[in-house]
Amino acid sequence: MTADQPASPAETRTARLLVVAQFALIGLLVVLPGRDDWPVPPWLAVTCAVGAVVGVVGMVLGGTALGRGLTAVPLPNEHARLRTGGLYRIVRHPIYTGLLLTMGSLTVASGSVPRLVAFAVLLGLITGKARWEEGHLARRFAGYPAYAARTPRFVPRWRRRG
Repeated sequence: MTADQPASPAETRTARLLVVAQFALIGLLVVLPGRDDWPVPPWLAVTCAVGAVVGVVGMVLGGTALGRGLTAVPLPNEHARLRTGGLYRIVRHPIYTGLLLTMGSLTVASGSVPRLVAFAVLLGLITGKARWEEGHLARRFAGYPAYAARTPRFVPRWRRRG
């Protein structure tokens, strides 16, 4: 796939399967019952609630920044532009970062080992999905490899002082 060439049917199928798997795991995380596998003191519950809200805000801001380039599948559409400002200056995938922060927060607050396992699978899927998407972005945008080299995938780098 290049800037002038659309995704192949196989690429489109793979992209859709990745999205279906992602939403299946999110659904599983939501419907699995909470448990008492670890204690969730009030301060942790509040921290997780804040983390979930920050994650949702990050997803909304990341999606809004893409404008008409936002797609349901991890393939750039004809409106896509390489975004390197705003949240995209901090991480390459702010929508995925927000999703992982939200679902991770809900998982920790649930006190549930089954949810923790489902979250670990979601983390693996999102990591693989992001790598797959990055291959397509690198073919579409000449500047993507340089951007990827200086910008972390999901977690902002801590700047060291001194």
